[in-house]
Amino acid sequence: MDKQRHFGMRINDTTLKKFHYVAKYDDRSVSGQIMYLIHKSIRDFEKEHGVIEIEVSEEGED
Repeated sequence: MDKQRHFGMRINDTTLKKFHYVAKYDDRSVSGQIMYLIHKSIRDFEKEHGVIEIEVSEEGED
């Protein structure tokens, strides 16, 4: 099972407020909108370049 990781980032207030607006428009939370965009980016990349192969590490390793 994949571990959930915390990810922090810096963003200016105006951009964050606009992002909240877009997320609400799409009926998503801000976190949900970010995850949607991340997954979409990966799908688009893999569609153009092929599947990204990720080496699975043993539990407890990063």
